Amino acid sequence: MNENWWRNAIIYQVYPRSFQDTNGDGIGDLKGITSRLDHIASLGVDAVWLSPIFTSPMADMGYDVSDYYDIDPLFGTLQDFDDFVTRSHELGLKVIIDQVLSHSSSKHPWFEESRASRTSSKADWYVWADAQPDGMPPNNWLSVFGGSAWEWEPRRKQYYLHNFLAEQPDLNLHNEEVQEALLRVLRFWLERGVDGFRLDTVNYYFHDQQLRSNPASIRADREDLPDVYGRQEHIFSKNRPENIDFLKKLRTLTDEFEGRMMVGEIGDGGDAATKLMAEYTKGSDRLHLCYSFELLSPNYTASHFRNALESYRLAAPDGTACWSFSNHDVPRHVTRWEENASSSKELAKQTVAMLMSFEGSVGIYQGEELGQQDTELNYDELTDAQAIRFWPAVKGRDGCRTPMVWEADKQHGGFSSTKPWLPVKDPQLARAVDAAETANDSVLHSYRSTIEFRKNNDALLTGSTAFLDLPEPILAFHRMTMNQKLTCVFNLSETVRELRIEGAASLAGPSSATLLNQTLTLNPNGFAYLISDQLEGLELIS
Repeated sequence: MNENWWRNAIIYQVYPRSFQDTNGDGIGDLKGITSRLDHIASLGVDAVWLSPIFTSPMADMGYDVSDYYDIDPLFGTLQDFDDFVTRSHELGLKVIIDQVLSHSSSKHPWFEESRASRTSSKADWYVWADAQPDGMPPNNWLSVFGGSAWEWEPRRKQYYLHNFLAEQPDLNLHNEEVQEALLRVLRFWLERGVDGFRLDTVNYYFHDQQLRSNPASIRADREDLPDVYGRQEHIFSKNRPENIDFLKKLRTLTDEFEGRMMVGEIGDGGDAATKLMAEYTKGSDRLHLCYSFELLSPNYTASHFRNALESYRLAAPDGTACWSFSNHDVPRHVTRWEENASSSKELAKQTVAMLMSFEGSVGIYQGEELGQQDTELNYDELTDAQAIRFWPAVKGRDGCRTPMVWEADKQHGGFSSTKPWLPVKDPQLARAVDAAETANDSVLHSYRSTIEFRKNNDALLTGSTAFLDLPEPILAFHRMTMNQKLTCVFNLSETVRELRIEGAASLAGPSSATLLNQTLTLNPNGFAYLISDQLEGLELIS
């Protein structure tokens, strides 16, 4: 077994509610995911990550867990989960599952006991604080989903902390008993055969015990934000130094099991995210991987991509990052960046070529392999609490969570025999899996060929990265091992660009470019991999 399989892994994210429904309730389930594993395996990926499937009231679509040890009936049973793991392993796929350790559901028995009394055995399992003399919350901390991060509980006559919804009270990880309880949860799933965990909001585990108020943000766009969360520097409500010791405990646990891993989600941006990614993956006693929202933003420039990758490598020379362009929390990247594209299809092909050339591990969100875009939804079709609260300034996350489309000519795209929990609309039906399979130039075929190219080239798997100093809109860098050098070049614009090659090079693998004499011509949103052992330089000429 390759214990370090995660270092350059390609991880496919499944949003269970939206992958495949088998029981006709309009919601995807574990049996459905298992039935479609052949499609995932056909891409050439290494692992499949499931968003939460645990028992939950679904206030935040499963990120509010009321039983960490069982499967929500919407998705099936523990036996269905075991069958999924078995089939995944048969296909050579590792299994990664979400774990939400920063908070639970307000319906969890732990919280029910904690809120009932200040003297119960779990009284200190959540973050409680007295009101100020005038009845106001203990400080100015804000919820990601709007308003104060504090909710009044009349039974205890205290406030409790919730960094997200009021239905998601924050666990008090300063309490050693809470830490031990969470470690037991992870052990249960490791013993059940999972290969890793995706740790939700990993930088929210601890809070400042003095409950000091956060300072105001100094970001230039603070007045233009659709909500107020970005108007603070959240230095006391998250990103606390105590996190490191708990991450070490998590690593000690996973190291008991051969070939297991953890990837942490950093809920922050900018320099703070890079710093945390580096801190959390430093050495061999913390997280195996981290990812942030840096590449999940609207920013589609060479300087942005270079800065994200280069900053992380400088901050964590021995660490491993996990890069992705889309997930269940942000608009799909083809939608976010399409204003820079000659066509959505060419953008989708370019972005997988770019993602597969990045150093570290990479993540694909379901439907990306089809060039899928966000679904335009009406207000009455929404389920996302954040969108419902701040509509229309915030469109929310439902648009990227609509069901997978398997068959173009079937009702609901072959996802379900009944009306799905979110609608399947015509623009999504046009990108169905069956249509992509039969089209010679589909995004799906590009994903397969590009993933295969990555896996067959050591430079893309384990090589170091050295960026070339070229002006916008060209992103270019070498990936190098002792035996191979590939130069990866991307045109982040919707017009043709030409570069002069100094030395010698030749095209390799998938491309959207031509190389004639010493001129590399990149198509709109074009890209090229160059065998470049004798390449001396590149110069943008038009």
